[in-house]
Amino acid sequence: MTLTSPPIFDGHNDVLLQILRDGGPARARDFLTGRDGAIDLPKSQAGGFGGGFFAVFIPSPADKELKFEEMNKDSYDLPLPPAIDWHDAMPIALEKISILRELERLEALKICTTAADLRHCLETGKLAAILHIEGAEAIDADLHALDVLHAAGLRSIGPVWSRPTIFGHGVPFRYPHGPDIGDGLTDVGKALIRRCNDLSIMVDLSHLNEKGFWDVAKISDAPLVATHSNCFAICPHPRNLTDDQLRAIADSDGMVGLNFAVAFLRKDGKMRADVPLSQMMKHLDHLMNILGEDRVGMGSDYDGAVTPEEVTTVAQLPALRQAMIDHGYGTELIEKLCYKNWLRVLEKTWGA
Repeated sequence: MTLTSPPIFDGHNDVLLQILRDGGPARARDFLTGRDGAIDLPKSQAGGFGGGFFAVFIPSPADKELKFEEMNKDSYDLPLPPAIDWHDAMPIALEKISILRELERLEALKICTTAADLRHCLETGKLAAILHIEGAEAIDADLHALDVLHAAGLRSIGPVWSRPTIFGHGVPFRYPHGPDIGDGLTDVGKALIRRCNDLSIMVDLSHLNEKGFWDVAKISDAPLVATHSNCFAICPHPRNLTDDQLRAIADSDGMVGLNFAVAFLRKDGKMRADVPLSQMMKHLDHLMNILGEDRVGMGSDYDGAVTPEEVTTVAQLPALRQAMIDHGYGTELIEKLCYKNWLRVLEKTWGA
């Protein structure tokens, strides 16, 4: 083990959103040479970033400065944006998927649709990408789009971001507050979970409210996974998971990816980047105390969130490995946290 190895495979990033905002597929080549932001190929090679879940997310109009200002108060309750119609969401989703396809054409990465693909990438140093949808606005009520997108490589989906969809309800940016907010899955949402099970598409519980979480737990025959979520016991934010939820994930032999977003790490829930890496270790310890060492990994939310000052890009991931060493984690455990646990749960969800 070195400070650039083992490779870190990550549960969530929003680099496709940033490339879209920079100009779309025509700007994909910037990923190869270097771009402003947390993830590109040079930074990945410098930091030992092995890849991750590349999210297709449909943004809502928002005043980011106002949001960050509100999230620096002692308490806050940001209104959720309205639902987005399928006809508006689908063109944006297709453009983001085309960006990922262009990155693969440029040989910057490989889109992995099997656990064997992912294992090969991690062994050879090829950047690995899983096509993931965060918020299922691009899926129609009849689920026809789900079948088509699966054929195009979709292997992971979150039924909601924080705003509502036809499938269920997310949690707001509200602090302090628990995740038991609103109704659970709709009938269409329950059908989505069953169809994802049929297709071996992983279901991501991040952003889903607590009633929706328990609906998935009742319906799904796959491991329960939250790709980028933290511990409510440490930071009482509705985006974080309660100990009861963590126990349900453990019982399903599932997985949680540690979210680097500072508002979900800090005890005070504030959007401030002066977060020591020791705070990340506290969340990892709590997760492992309930889930065990085989069911915890990373879920950074890079290019979609404010992250701690010491790990603002994937080039700085050696600092995270050093923090784990300094915290007393051994080589075998660090390998599990960096990539082996993700590989394990995807093998169980997708098949070998």
